[in-house]
Amino acid sequence: MIQVIKIGGKLVENDDILNRLSDELSIAYPNCVLIHGGGSMAGQLASRLGIETRMHEGRRITDKETLEVVVMAYAGLANKKIVAKLQAKGVSACGLSGCDMGVVQAHKREVKDIDWGFVGDVDQVNAEALKDLLDRKVMPVLSAITCSPDGQLLNTNADSVAGAVAIALSKLCDIELVFCFDKPGVLLDVNDDSSLIPTLDAEKYKAYLAQGVIHSGMMPKLENAFKTIAAGVKSVRLTSPENLSGGTVIK
Repeated sequence: MIQVIKIGGKLVENDDILNRLSDELSIAYPNCVLIHGGGSMAGQLASRLGIETRMHEGRRITDKETLEVVVMAYAGLANKKIVAKLQAKGVSACGLSGCDMGVVQAHKREVKDIDWGFVGDVDQVNAEALKDLLDRKVMPVLSAITCSPDGQLLNTNADSVAGAVAIALSKLCDIELVFCFDKPGVLLDVNDDSSLIPTLDAEKYKAYLAQGVIHSGMMPKLENAFKTIAAGVKSVRLTSPENLSGGTVIK
């Protein structure tokens, strides 16, 4: 089983969390691919450079200047910070963006109600390139910077990249997609970390929804999890970065 693990930018910039995650990844190595964001790092860098950050519904609008910032933050600082931590734990890690080896090819999002700028939506994943690295016992560490066939750099949502990578790799081997966030998993009570739901299938999910116990913030993650499973991924795990083998397993 190969784990495709996604971690958010806020967790990457926390050295204590990153150290604990690196310990977990050193145990999972070499059977994992790490995909990361870097939103908070990009925001801080933009502020230092005097570049305005524009958001819409929690997503970054990426004009030309902002694109340069996110490439520097995601494919540069965040990526190399993670790789350096992993190397220190004895993990042979290779830092990549979606552009490298054509791992993730995307297209610029069409302008409809809003112009997102240089934001990309995933078209295809070179799963064979990632599998080749895994077979060589190299852990791919992938930032969510992609490019179009004509060479345009694009800022792509890391959750979307993780889902696309997991689905593509599932054609070659058994895959578990792991989303790391700031809770131990799916909770019956969002204010009580001990109320963890260890496993969840579509039938249980519908029952919990009818009872009104699933927090609204979790619903998009869970809907995406079930779609990913329907596309061929064996399971999806929602957990904290300190416990990659725990949390809630979606089947």
